[in-house]
Amino acid sequence: MKLDKYVIKDGKQLRCGYTTGSCAAAAAKAAALMLEIQKIVDYVNIDTPAGIKLKLEINDPCINKNSASCSVTKDGGDDPDVTDGIKIYAKVSRRDDNKITIDGGIGIGRIKRKGLFGEIGEAAINPVPKEMIKKEIRKVSQKGYDVVIYAPQGEEISKKTHNKNIGIEGGISIIGTKGIVYPMSQEALIKTIYMEIDAIEDQYGKDNIILVPGNYGEKIAKSLGFKHSIVQISNYIGDSISYIYNKGFKSITLIGHIGKFSKLSIGIFNTHSSVSDARMEAFIYYLALKGAPKSLLKRINSCVTAEEGLNLCIYAGYKDIVQDMERGAEQRIKRYLKDEKYPVKVIIYSMERGVHMG
Repeated sequence: MKLDKYVIKDGKQLRCGYTTGSCAAAAAKAAALMLEIQKIVDYVNIDTPAGIKLKLEINDPCINKNSASCSVTKDGGDDPDVTDGIKIYAKVSRRDDNKITIDGGIGIGRIKRKGLFGEIGEAAINPVPKEMIKKEIRKVSQKGYDVVIYAPQGEEISKKTHNKNIGIEGGISIIGTKGIVYPMSQEALIKTIYMEIDAIEDQYGKDNIILVPGNYGEKIAKSLGFKHSIVQISNYIGDSISYIYNKGFKSITLIGHIGKFSKLSIGIFNTHSSVSDARMEAFIYYLALKGAPKSLLKRINSCVTAEEGLNLCIYAGYKDIVQDMERGAEQRIKRYLKDEKYPVKVIIYSMERGVHMG
């Protein structure tokens, strides 16, 4: 059943969903219950760490004398979640003691790097979902069970996630600290960025790290010869560089589009359009420092896109404004970190003109 809970983001009402951890807990509880009563159940109720109760539909039930299995379909709500709609299965088998063991099967990733939430080789099932699974099963029985969580689509879907970058391979993770998916959670996005930075530190050390807003920035970075240590940071420049600096990385290179990094060049460290839209103001600032005529500033002020503004600057003879923005961004990053000697390089590209503009 879809969760009838909403949050307001940027003035819009967005529906919440439930995590893969909640799906795994519900499927495990239902499988344990079916094993004990030897009957199919259509729904189960579970509690979440967020304090929200869920009634979830049970699919694909299968029962025999010593085991039972079923699935719950993940509902990401209005969050742009690649695991939305995936089936999370649980198979529960009897044990001779009263212990509960939990492992991952097909489609559940395996931990390949130290410093995550488990040991190398273990299934990527976070501690909170594991605890949820145990608690829900204990509501059914005090007997012992081997629980295997699996997701037949998991390996394919994991290719669209950041799992490999943070040291999880072969499938998705069973995650969720609250059991509920809150659409477009900034906290979750930043946490993922931190985990990728940790993975780079573990694999490549603390030399230069390359930060890009998204996929195209990563493509540009690779075209410039950067092969490793690339992290996509979306709009969270301030959070990312602070984390990197405090971890002791030797230097930072940032590569981004003129639309986002024009904002950075005047000291904006969250470049999301809902937080700031000062692209034209950035152009006007740097043009004014060059003594550009007021007529050009007015024309820039009427532009809609950063690409349009850049083209006007170039046609008016101010093609080096990009270099000015790059140097300005570097200075502001050093000021933000309170370290004028910290090595920072900023590279700005244009979709129309590439990196070396003119």
